[in-house]
Amino acid sequence: MNEAQATEIAVPDLSLETAAKSGKKPSKSEAVVKMLTRGRGATLTEVTVATSWQPHSARAFFSGLRKRGLVLVREERKNGDNAYRIAKPSSNS
Repeated sequence: MNEAQATEIAVPDLSLETAAKSGKKPSKSEAVVKMLTRGRGATLTEVTVATSWQPHSARAFFSGLRKRGLVLVREERKNGDNAYRIAKPSSNS
């Protein structure tokens, strides 16, 4: 793929506001972003159950979010599961 072709690929807008305004059912990507913005975040299992994605696909989506500049925090829950959440931007910027 050359540069001209690469610039033609549209990057979907994953904002929750866009989904809410359109009145359509949120896409799987939008649903995962919503899950990750909850205070408790979401486990890999929760994401795979909600989306029917394989675990490697969910991890690849997490990687894509990181490449977009979002900070994913991994925290261990009391039951030992790892939960992921999108960190809120710091107000120091």
